[in-house]
Amino acid sequence: MSKKVVIVGGVAGGASTAARLRRNDETVQIVMFEKGEYISFANCGLPYYIGETIQNRADLLVQTPEAMKARFNIDVRVKSEVLSINKEAKTIQVIDHATGQKYDETYDVLVLSPGSVPLKPPIPGIDSPNIFSLWNIPDTDAIKGYVDNLKPRRAAVIGGGFIGLEMAENLYERGIDVTLVEMADQVMAPIDYEMATQVHNHMRQKGVQLYLKDGVKSFDYGHGVTTIELQSGKKIEVDMVILSIGIRPQSELAKAGGLNVNERGGIVVDEYLKTSDPNIYAIGDAIEVVDFMGGFKTMIPLAAPANKQGRICANNICGDQETYDGTQGTSIAKVFDLTVASTGLSEKTLKRLGKAMGTDYQVSIIHAKSHAGYYPGAIPMAIKLIFEPVTGKVLGSQIVGYDGVDKRIDVIATALRFGATVKNLMDLELAYAPPYSSAKDPVNMVAFTAENIMKGKTGVAHYFEVPTIDKTKTILVDVRDAIEREMGFIEGSVNIPLNDLRVRMGELDPTKEIILYCAIGLRGYIGARMLKQHGYGNVRNLSGGYTTYSHVFCGSENEEDGSNDKGSCCQIPAENFEDSGDVVDRSLKATGNVVKVNACGLQCPGPIMQVHKALEVMENGDVLEITATDPGFATDIKMWCKKTGHTLLASGKADKNFYANIMKGTVEQKLQQTIHSIPNNKTMVVFSDDLDKAIASLIIANGAVSMGRKVTMFYTFWGLNIIKKHEKVNAPKDLMAKMFSMMLPRGTKKLKLSQMNMMGMGPLMIRKLMRDKNVDSLETLLDMALKNGVNMIACNMSMDLMGVHESELIEGVSMGGVATYLGEAEDADVNLFI
Repeated sequence: MSKKVVIVGGVAGGASTAARLRRNDETVQIVMFEKGEYISFANCGLPYYIGETIQNRADLLVQTPEAMKARFNIDVRVKSEVLSINKEAKTIQVIDHATGQKYDETYDVLVLSPGSVPLKPPIPGIDSPNIFSLWNIPDTDAIKGYVDNLKPRRAAVIGGGFIGLEMAENLYERGIDVTLVEMADQVMAPIDYEMATQVHNHMRQKGVQLYLKDGVKSFDYGHGVTTIELQSGKKIEVDMVILSIGIRPQSELAKAGGLNVNERGGIVVDEYLKTSDPNIYAIGDAIEVVDFMGGFKTMIPLAAPANKQGRICANNICGDQETYDGTQGTSIAKVFDLTVASTGLSEKTLKRLGKAMGTDYQVSIIHAKSHAGYYPGAIPMAIKLIFEPVTGKVLGSQIVGYDGVDKRIDVIATALRFGATVKNLMDLELAYAPPYSSAKDPVNMVAFTAENIMKGKTGVAHYFEVPTIDKTKTILVDVRDAIEREMGFIEGSVNIPLNDLRVRMGELDPTKEIILYCAIGLRGYIGARMLKQHGYGNVRNLSGGYTTYSHVFCGSENEEDGSNDKGSCCQIPAENFEDSGDVVDRSLKATGNVVKVNACGLQCPGPIMQVHKALEVMENGDVLEITATDPGFATDIKMWCKKTGHTLLASGKADKNFYANIMKGTVEQKLQQTIHSIPNNKTMVVFSDDLDKAIASLIIANGAVSMGRKVTMFYTFWGLNIIKKHEKVNAPKDLMAKMFSMMLPRGTKKLKLSQMNMMGMGPLMIRKLMRDKNVDSLETLLDMALKNGVNMIACNMSMDLMGVHESELIEGVSMGGVATYLGEAEDADVNLFI
């Protein structure tokens, strides 16, 4: 008789168990229950479907009930919720939500893969209609439908875990302004604080507003807008909210069925993934696992371990004795342009376990390029290696960078699985070619620095020690070049560039501790070795250099979030540029010459030096377009422009390079140049011969001339009557021209008013009022305009049509056509039609 296996829950764990069971045994009867409609979907891809990186919804559906039945002969029952377990009778009670019918199902072996559910704390207003959680396909449809149809402009993501960060990025990609609120002092709990600060700064550069160390007090919904009040009292108004506060194991079924669970609700299993009942297995997010590196019990909800547990579970059901040796916690995430990865133990986990730096563990941080520096597109990544200082056993690693992060974390994760030491990482022979790596791969390099620490080649100092240094006993030495120091330095440090250190080391007191720092730690190490070999006994090098230190203390922290309270020691100008990774001042346009410079492959201060050299030979207003592969360049160039009086037009990341567009000179200088270069002449087309309009046109013309502006008045059609002589002129005309001359007014004294002409009384009244009010007459205004140099042009074509001869025009008027007028209008910033 065949064995009957009942599986509760699909997705990663349950579906992989079912498929492996069938591959192991064609005779086993397999029944799978899934409360929802979907048994296997790409839950990690859900944010990217909302952000439209994944276009087709069907791509999220990994497996369907019909396909599972056809290929694996599995009885899949969706919309069927398991209500209870009777382990003595070996039955479960099920409700079919499609029919409402309840029934019992027997089993020989039961596999629980219930997964987890998002936390939803009892915060006032949390059930508002524009507040969502993302966990499954229906959640995804609801969020995407809301974004597609209602087009929200502002969104808040509550929680800085993997899903929260991925949702922040994908909402940003949809053109939504994003605010992220996190109760802890950092996003991405698996990594340590100094690594997370790189993520904070990058997100802020993208325009995401961060509120760290601040939780939600309440949600207040009204008219489509939710006001979020934080614990600090700050308020944020948004059009939608994504809750990503955390998850809890969905273990109520197991607990009610009498199975052992831990204090967090995790189902307790042995090394074979059996629960406290020998006929019931449990896998996935809901179970308690062993931390592979630390040996302690924990809960690590990740898709890859769940899949592996499903395979082991199926093997054991079929008679194997295969153990699950624990979860290592290897993870990776894309956060805008950054890639963030970790494996093994973090430093904060070690501290929580009571471990002490220096005795129980030690840390090395480097900034290494993704591949050979001379090959285009080499971008540095920050690597943190945690290891035992005596044995060299590697305990964990974290990497933050742009390219090649996944390759390095996988190498270290593999090494950890086999109990690797620092020496093992040093000895790894990894694939090398300039487009892919360096002859000394970053994994080798971080191991080399760790070995130097282990062997005492140099002492190591860490970023968090600097604010508490006793300056009477310790000397901080900045061994960078002077131009690098202009972008920021540690307060109280002295600057002795590395190349000058041999001849200037006499300036340092050998009785004091000396801590050296450079950009990333390499020159600091060389300087430390130099000093030690010249008799300076107490010398340390700052791990990760100023780059790591500045990420923590000099980052673009929001003033309002209070997240950087560690007492910054950075000396940098207080002013900060706005930077969303795009245009810094969107109103400015390049009008000068454009010079392009490629500084890719150069480390700091190389790109800044290239900027300096290029701008020296450029003219004010010219624009330098420079590309670099140093991630720090994007921050450095803002500070350098501020200090040197140049204007950053745009900055950001494109493909594998960082770019900056810099205008030589300040905005004010450029605007002043622009004001002088903008045409400011005035032109008028005088079409009407109404007295009042003629007066207005000449008052404007004389006023503009008095301001130093060139004025051109183009008289056409009826306007020609204004510039006629008062006396009759015997000019040769045909019959039609003579008839026009008889009907049209001759000169300014015969003009009528446009309103209230009153049989000629209106013009007389206006002229009297002008005399009484000491306003110049039209004739005086016309004479004044001519004397002041107003360029008056009579339209040739209109003169022919209106029967006006050149001899009838007053002195000082020239003749011309439309082209003449348009030529003057090209240089004018005001053009009137009167």
